[in-house]
Amino acid sequence: MIHILIIEDDPGLRMEIKQFLENSLYHVSVLEQFDHAVQDALQLSADLILLDLNLPGQSGFEICSQIRAVSEVPVIVVTGRTSSADEVNALLKGGDDYIVKPFQPSVLLAHITAVLKRTNKQAGALTDVYKGVTLDAARGCVYYAGRSVELTKNELKILSCLFHKKGMIVSRAELVEYLWDQKVFLDDNSLSVHMTRIRAKLNGIGVLDFVRTKRGMGYCI
Repeated sequence: MIHILIIEDDPGLRMEIKQFLENSLYHVSVLEQFDHAVQDALQLSADLILLDLNLPGQSGFEICSQIRAVSEVPVIVVTGRTSSADEVNALLKGGDDYIVKPFQPSVLLAHITAVLKRTNKQAGALTDVYKGVTLDAARGCVYYAGRSVELTKNELKILSCLFHKKGMIVSRAELVEYLWDQKVFLDDNSLSVHMTRIRAKLNGIGVLDFVRTKRGMGYCI
């Protein structure tokens, strides 16, 4: 799963972008303090950075330049600055793209996809493969051995969480909390119903025992 880091000092916009990208099945981190933005950004080892220019303490131009001096991680500048001089400066400092606020979420997603392709990163952020099973979030389907089945939105969110933590046990409480963060409001009983339906759909395309129950602990794939 592609990891995107957001360096933005507006809390509202920061969380809006984060939620949109998580709904698009990206793994997202944010910086809330900017005193050591370059060091923190590098430690997080993101696949792509969304960088504001007007930050407290240090400008986005400086941060971009310092990141580019030691890393090839793609940087998309997301800013309210509209002058061509600022855009040129950002690109000369090592930025890979430049988006002016306000923007439509779909436009941001298109820019991210284009930059990932251009920089040879894993552009298939909307697909994930594990044990021969492919989860395609863009189409809302699961594929296995040439067969496929469509998922509902809630089923897709549940499987996305398990794919994100593949090989690890995800507790029911953690799964419900994740779903609430994704604006999917399920209770414990509804989660059980959805799990039964997911397993039935997987069985229907020949995927047996993919989602396992760890009694008293949760689920894992």
